[in-house]
Amino acid sequence: MRFSCLQLLIKVRGYLLFGALLIMAGSLFAASGIYGFTLNSIDGKPAPLADYKGKVVLVVNVASQCGYTPQYSALEATYEKYKDKGFVILGFPANNFGAQEPGTNEEIKTFCTRKYSVTFPMYAKISVKGPDQAPLYTYLTKDTGPGITGDIKWNFTKFLIDRNGNVVQRFEPAVTPDSKEAVSAIEKQLKP
Repeated sequence: MRFSCLQLLIKVRGYLLFGALLIMAGSLFAASGIYGFTLNSIDGKPAPLADYKGKVVLVVNVASQCGYTPQYSALEATYEKYKDKGFVILGFPANNFGAQEPGTNEEIKTFCTRKYSVTFPMYAKISVKGPDQAPLYTYLTKDTGPGITGDIKWNFTKFLIDRNGNVVQRFEPAVTPDSKEAVSAIEKQLKP
């Protein structure tokens, strides 16, 4: 089959246009950061992360029966200290490590509010690794860049997100939310 120069030009132009559209679509998704994700709140209602546009966000996978569970106190204290400055913590219960979050969403909510007086937003239980990994955690562990990507190793891994929805830092479980390292990073992001 022979193509005329005009047909070939039209075909090449079509491929270039399609390629440009793909690049733009990829950039648009990447630019949205965490804001493209909607998960259910602990009460079972859709809770889009886009609701937190313009805020500094700390995303944490939590568990009720873990050696790190007392970090709920530090999480709540950090949230209370900075929430009026545009900071929010989002808790994502997960049962991926040692079956340390076996409860239902209702049981988890009751535990968090009664034992640790948690007031920061809590989401429904999800999986943070493995074949049933929640898309948010696929994004956090695979698409965020050097020093941040990598499998979740345990409960209470923390991701700090800037006001534009970009993941800027990751803290492993032993780094408490009220540690000098975490507080310094949070305060840096909160500066105007």
